Amino acid sequence: MSKSLKIAIVDDEQDMRLSISQWLALSGYDTETFAGAEEALKVLGPDYPGIVITDIKMPGMDGMQLLKKLMSVDSALPVIMVTGHGDVPIAVEAMRLGAFDFLEKPFNPDRMTELAKKAANARRLTLDNRALRRELSDGSQLMAKLIGSSPVMERLREDILDLGQADGHVLIDGETGTGKTLIAHALHAVGPRAGKKFVLLSCAAMDETTLGRRLFGPMQPDEARLPAIEEARGGTLVLEDIEALSDALQGRLLGMINDQGTPPETRIIAICNMQEQDRTCEDALRSDLFYRLASLRMTVPPLRQRGEDILTLFTRFSEQLAEEYGCDTPEVSAQEAAQLLQAPWPGNVRQLINVAERAVLQSRRGSGTIASLLMTDNDEMRPVMTTEGKPLKEYVEAFERMLIDNTMRRHKGSIASVMEELCLPRRTLNEKMAKYGLQRSDYL
Repeated sequence: MSKSLKIAIVDDEQDMRLSISQWLALSGYDTETFAGAEEALKVLGPDYPGIVITDIKMPGMDGMQLLKKLMSVDSALPVIMVTGHGDVPIAVEAMRLGAFDFLEKPFNPDRMTELAKKAANARRLTLDNRALRRELSDGSQLMAKLIGSSPVMERLREDILDLGQADGHVLIDGETGTGKTLIAHALHAVGPRAGKKFVLLSCAAMDETTLGRRLFGPMQPDEARLPAIEEARGGTLVLEDIEALSDALQGRLLGMINDQGTPPETRIIAICNMQEQDRTCEDALRSDLFYRLASLRMTVPPLRQRGEDILTLFTRFSEQLAEEYGCDTPEVSAQEAAQLLQAPWPGNVRQLINVAERAVLQSRRGSGTIASLLMTDNDEMRPVMTTEGKPLKEYVEAFERMLIDNTMRRHKGSIASVMEELCLPRRTLNEKMAKYGLQRSDYL
């Protein structure tokens, strides 16, 4: 945290600038100093990757004027004001204007470090949230997260692009852990509402009274937000676990949809997460609401139907997690690849991520196998495998593709290095890469 964010120190007294900078540097912070507000404003723009500590009394533009300017540029930028003894009323006014906190001279250096840490934590959260919002508004980035070259994933991406441009409400169903919420984000991001509000509400996370109030209002006096219906006006409202809505709330939702007319002012994406084999989304919802929501419908395929995508996803997740844990990516043998392809994956992609993380942790300790991770929690501890067989050719091709993909990644697209490691002539490697849809440019 402290090494990734900067602290801008603004003070006209050189000794004070240096002493603050040196102390914070000892605490692990990256600092930069400015002798005046005008100089600092040349650097302190929107999304500044850090916080500001500024003296209040300075010649020319003083600290209060700097604070007002910074708040107009980025109101979430934490600014810590340094004030002289007896200037507490000024500091209180600074807090009213948006300052994060203030330090009164002479201040305890440990107190300054404590405040800097709190401000840096707040800044990191703000910047992370902004980055996430930008990512969720970028359709190309979201589509890139829908990894896989299987026919069902190709069709899914095509459906997202088609339905994203439509105006009608959408019903997304599928097993748990298949990425239905990610698809809802993508539908919003690739369509004409991309720049409008995107509101996500879990219908299973609240009791009926709280959910009704959060969805339709009125909100409590201490709740500084609009009801979801109002908050999402003109944009997209995503209702996760739509099957958890009571009959009464389903009726209110249907009335709201009917009042909007066609095309709807607010698009609703309903996510249904039915798990019972004998029940469907149609069973869980009143028929008139179901048909209004399901005018456009998407069913997300379970992981077990995605073939060699399983190995592609496992490789990506393992690489990412190995980088996070600072260790090597675990090697996958041909037998383990077959076991990954055979597993039924009841928890789908979410379960695959968990297995990849445990595989990385096992590899770091130098123990364990992927087979041991694909065991049920029952007394027999038997492997969880499907009973459906596949031609040997499919297993061989899936493993071959994974092996070439992994090797290309390790060597960052160096054809010569891959040829040497896999003992393949150039022509054979080119043919196999073309067969499996692998392009050298993706690894550079």
